[in-house]
Amino acid sequence: MSRTRERTIEPGGIGAGTPILFTREERLAREERELAPYAMRATRSRGRRHPEPEDRFRTVFERDRDRIIHSTAFRRLEYKTQVFVNHEGDYYRTRLTHTLEVLQVARSLACALGLHEALVEAIALAHDIGHPPFGHKGEEALDEKMTEHGGFRHNRQALRIVDLLENRRAAYPGLNLTAEVRESLLKGERKRAPEAAEFESHPQFLLEAQVVDAADETAYTNHDVDDGLKAEIFPEEALEPLAIWRRARRVAEGEASGSDPRMRVRRTVNALIKIMIGDLTEHSSRTIARLRLDSPEAGRDASETAIGHSPEIGAEVAELRAFLRKNFYEHYRVTRMMSKARRVLEALFDAYIANPRTLPPPFQEWTEKVGLERGACDYIAGMTDRFARDEYRRLLDPLERA
Repeated sequence: MSRTRERTIEPGGIGAGTPILFTREERLAREERELAPYAMRATRSRGRRHPEPEDRFRTVFERDRDRIIHSTAFRRLEYKTQVFVNHEGDYYRTRLTHTLEVLQVARSLACALGLHEALVEAIALAHDIGHPPFGHKGEEALDEKMTEHGGFRHNRQALRIVDLLENRRAAYPGLNLTAEVRESLLKGERKRAPEAAEFESHPQFLLEAQVVDAADETAYTNHDVDDGLKAEIFPEEALEPLAIWRRARRVAEGEASGSDPRMRVRRTVNALIKIMIGDLTEHSSRTIARLRLDSPEAGRDASETAIGHSPEIGAEVAELRAFLRKNFYEHYRVTRMMSKARRVLEALFDAYIANPRTLPPPFQEWTEKVGLERGACDYIAGMTDRFARDEYRRLLDPLERA
């Protein structure tokens, strides 16, 4: 049997019928040639907790990305709340569609700035896998229940998932991701989380992690405007006093004509995210140059975050987020929905603690290792909205079949 020969591809060096294989070595060489000096390289990774052979074609960050996509926690994002509980409608964003929008924004930024796209993809895909059912209200409910047992934060839970709760091999727990992805999942919890003790202390995260953080805020700000308008939580006229909405409307009106008000709003929302991504890209590039960042370590040790908005657009975005807090997240319809959801998680937690044998056998065994409260919390945090509602009925409705 003949074996395809591996080749290092040189410009203009490919002839007709020549077998082409871009191996891991070629990908690593491409990183050295094409990435900016401040970008992370796969060759500089601090590695994995458990050593393993290299893949023939993929770099370590590409393997991290692929492991996350195939994880159970990632699949469950489809039925986890962003703002609207899943049954409220098929149009509204879920935690999965939000994650994909974060991925798109983050890749756009990374590509323009010469950062490591596969690393950015891995961080973006995993950044919300630690969220429990029902969004931030679910997180608040579990955090209160776990006050005496270490608390609960979705960033720390994401690290627990990739380190402990996802199982791929009998030899060790977790996905065995690289240190760079694992550390980036902690975000604002890095300085106070016990899990952060193993990571080096730096004032900043890698630029790739900063990109995902900025992309996260950009994605949810824009899609929450879109969802709020679609759900008629607030009318378009309520956005008129906001400088960035007026700016986006001028861009939209300059790009296309037409009198359909729904299409006008759609174009304005599209212009809004275009403005924010463009400003992030251009201002971050100037900041990187001003800080003279010439290595990934320089970005981590910088006196300020390098990825961010210009002062002008940053102020306008802050005004928009304040509007969303008041007119969307605190709207009575959203508040009612989240209040009911919170009670579901609180009741589930209390029921499991009162009678641990109502937990599934694998989690009964898990509680013996990590404690009853933490084990019950891990189980609840992994639920989808739909499963949590069904479990609530099974446990607490006397007429429901167990």
